[in-house]
Amino acid sequence: MNQAIRNSWVAAIAMFALLFGAISYVQVIGAQDLSTNALNNRALLQDICNDRGSIIVGGQAIAESVPGDESCKFRRSYPGGALYAGITGYYSTNDAGSSGLERELNSELTGNSDQQFLDRMGQLFLGQQPKGASVELTIDPALQKLAYDLIPDGQRGSIVVQNPKTGAILAMVSKPSYDPNTIATSNSKAAAAAMEKLNSTPGINLNQNVSGPTGALLAPGSVFKLIDTAAALNSGKYNKDSVLPNPAEMSFSGTSYKLPNYRGGLCYTQEKATFAFALENSCNTPFASIAEDLGQKAISEQAEKFGFGQDFGDQLHLLSAKSQFPDNLGETELAQSAIGQLNVKATPLQISTMTSAIANGGVQMKPQLIKTMRSPDLRVLNEPKPEVLRTSTTPDIARQITEWMTGVVDEGIGQAAAVPGVQVAGKTGTAELGDGTNNSWFTGFAPANDPQVEVTIVMQGVDVATGAQLTSPSAKKIFEAVLNK
Repeated sequence: MNQAIRNSWVAAIAMFALLFGAISYVQVIGAQDLSTNALNNRALLQDICNDRGSIIVGGQAIAESVPGDESCKFRRSYPGGALYAGITGYYSTNDAGSSGLERELNSELTGNSDQQFLDRMGQLFLGQQPKGASVELTIDPALQKLAYDLIPDGQRGSIVVQNPKTGAILAMVSKPSYDPNTIATSNSKAAAAAMEKLNSTPGINLNQNVSGPTGALLAPGSVFKLIDTAAALNSGKYNKDSVLPNPAEMSFSGTSYKLPNYRGGLCYTQEKATFAFALENSCNTPFASIAEDLGQKAISEQAEKFGFGQDFGDQLHLLSAKSQFPDNLGETELAQSAIGQLNVKATPLQISTMTSAIANGGVQMKPQLIKTMRSPDLRVLNEPKPEVLRTSTTPDIARQITEWMTGVVDEGIGQAAAVPGVQVAGKTGTAELGDGTNNSWFTGFAPANDPQVEVTIVMQGVDVATGAQLTSPSAKKIFEAVLNK
């Protein structure tokens, strides 16, 4: 009898060990291989129809899971709609896949990240419905709405608002936008029709990996002159008292092409200019002459220090494009590139981080979009802290450029960004597109002596007058909204 009991216990223990081992293998050791197996549709269906975690702004969900139908227990809903589409992206139960944070944070939102292993085990043994982590963003909902409304419907443009000291993104919008609910619908035909329409819409095209503030590569025009200025001061050949050549046009050997000075502002009134005057009036020829003097290597290296050709670090959690400064430039091409034309390309987020580095004493912080990440029981899984991305220039050079940027707003062509009682630092830019239209830019920060907010605005394909109306005055409204809180 005792032997029979012992045999039964041994068998029971062996079966328990086998069962526990199998579960451990499936949940831990073989989880990756099983989840990526092309024949495993179960994992795909489970993820698609699970209760994904919410994406939250200001305490309100801008993306959440809601009850679905018989085919899928849950479906994705986007209360934030077009206002947040460029950030949330979409998650579809059809063939459309996913984009934005929905794709980049998929393992966290589904509860499948390494940090959530204990949560998964607890849900498994308690027989609970799997649920992912919720993600709270750094976005300020009031600023997001204001920035979005400042881009007129039908106008292509982007606005980025950051805290330059921490890198936290307070608002990031672009138009045209779209309603992710049209893709997240359980109606596959409607979702396919929505995708087809969006993929044929200039400025959206969801077939592209990146677009909007993180992905639209645009000619930066005169905002690039801030990089020329930093390169000049860093070289030791120039200082705050330097006098720069400022001819009406610049000639080059071996070609009849002449680079014209900026026809707006007061550039034409002086044949020589200080840095302050050249920046206040966005004169072209002084900065082209700096590039000619220093050479391509110096300008290219300074651009790289500000982030051109580099990524944004690991705090953004969105796909992004690398901004570009071209190689192998001739004399004429270098002059054109020095004023942000030709093949120089930058994303709105790149210009924002460039300006934030100047505001932050030359130190560029990682653009940060995630404030906190919490498990279903509200336990904090991740609370990212501000991190340095790179050093772009010295504190002394950053202070000097800031001083000149305040002159752009106090006395130059950026006066429409001025805020009463606050010193604002800024730089405007107009990049000619060759068809009679321009990319119109403003980038700046306030207060200049203790920066709390950085704003970058670009409006694409506009005439000079329209660009002036939609950039600097809009920056003023955003500065006021932040500083008057």
